[in-house]
Amino acid sequence: MRDSLDIETVSAALVTSGRPWRGVEFHPAVGSTNTRLRELLTGSPPATSAYAVSPGDDVPGPWWVVLTDHQTGGRGRLGRAWTVPDRASLAVSVAVPVTDPAQAGWMPLLAGLALARAVTEVTEAAGHRLTSRLKWPNDVLLADDGDRKLSGILCELVASGGRQVVVVGTGVNVDQTRDELPVETATSLALAGVRVRREDLLVAYLDHLTAVLGGAGVTRADDTGAVGREAVRAAYRSACVTLGLQVRVQLPAGGAAEGTAVAVDDDGGLVVRTAGGLRTFAAGDVVHVRAAAGGLA
Repeated sequence: MRDSLDIETVSAALVTSGRPWRGVEFHPAVGSTNTRLRELLTGSPPATSAYAVSPGDDVPGPWWVVLTDHQTGGRGRLGRAWTVPDRASLAVSVAVPVTDPAQAGWMPLLAGLALARAVTEVTEAAGHRLTSRLKWPNDVLLADDGDRKLSGILCELVASGGRQVVVVGTGVNVDQTRDELPVETATSLALAGVRVRREDLLVAYLDHLTAVLGGAGVTRADDTGAVGREAVRAAYRSACVTLGLQVRVQLPAGGAAEGTAVAVDDDGGLVVRTAGGLRTFAAGDVVHVRAAAGGLA
């Protein structure tokens, strides 16, 4: 029997002094946490099935969190479907204000870094430390299960109250069995031999996300725990297993480019050395980036 998220414990942990999160909205089931958070940011009325908490009944906006036990219509990049069994995964979207939208290309990369660190933290606490690796731009892989995909991240830029906000949507496979996963290239923490509480993973993830947001140009008045932009970006580049690989970049128009992934540039784009010279690809401009030699990733 899979348990529902303990939303009161989560809210008490997140909406507290020292953390930026202002409110949490929880749904037993919802089509997409990203869609719901965009609705909140653009002034849609509260959902009747939701449980929401915030100090002083703040109007939903930046630094809000939307959670669900069961995301029935989740989306990945380029509109790809993302479906999971009830209560088997972590599905969360958060609203982060950005002062420079040009730096928002780093958001999915740094969210992946934060999640990888959270996975290490909570699995080590559970007695079996797992190793996550990052595939540009938005996948977290589990080295302990053949670099299968553990998580995907979808970021969307939204105008809210006269400012730009990035909605960071994250889905993490926590408790799925092999036959509950849609593809052979996916995995879950349970399949790697570790059982964790989704609440613990969520709080660890958002704490690590808060710490790395400076790498995407996000600043807060209480940024005492944040890490400098260049240090965070260097940490991502060090953890990104795409760099150094011979890759095949599949493009939306149907063509592809092949070469060696040599860098992640200052805008978060992937730089590939091809036979025709260096080419840079933004996350939104590619369908897939895969090792030219094949493999699960």
